[in-house]
Amino acid sequence: MCLAEPLKVVGVKGKNAKVHVNGVARTVDASLLRGLKEGDYILLHDQLAIQKLDPRDTQETIKQITDLGLS
Repeated sequence: MCLAEPLKVVGVKGKNAKVHVNGVARTVDASLLRGLKEGDYILLHDQLAIQKLDPRDTQETIKQITDLGLS
């Protein structure tokens, strides 16, 4: 089983987005998502942004992941 953690977008350039994963900046393919902007949260699968997340739900998800010690 794998766990897709919400990642915060820190920059967007063309079809790519820059995210931070455990403090490390990574550039990922965001070509499937329209209207992505800095500050949005996404789910990532194999370097591909697959879903833009609702910010309210994301904060609760991050809290639950942290509380379970999974992050």
